[in-house]
Amino acid sequence: MRSLKTLLASALLILLTFMAWGQSSDQFAMPGSDPLKSVRVYPNPAVDFISLKFEQPLAKSVTLELHSIIGNSLEVESEVIDDFEVRIRVKDLPSGYYVLDVRMPGASHNAFKFLKR
Repeated sequence: MRSLKTLLASALLILLTFMAWGQSSDQFAMPGSDPLKSVRVYPNPAVDFISLKFEQPLAKSVTLELHSIIGNSLEVESEVIDDFEVRIRVKDLPSGYYVLDVRMPGASHNAFKFLKR
């Protein structure tokens, strides 16, 4: 009985952790809100590439800044796939957590966290 309670508590903790991670990077916002709030960042965790999917045609107008979890700025290759998608090469980065800052002209920006395996 005790191990069942421990197992359920662990499962709940894992579920809450994944829910907290997904709120900023894996879900679309309501229409009419800040367009950078509706960016989808996937896959998370990433191995070779991370993609940003926009609901509006913003891919050619945004600027991207990648930072390590301790704040160091990193250079990475990015490729505009179409007006709605940008792909960033993370293959050569060491495993760890990163923060991607997406900026739009006019000072709108949003930060997304992801794990590189």
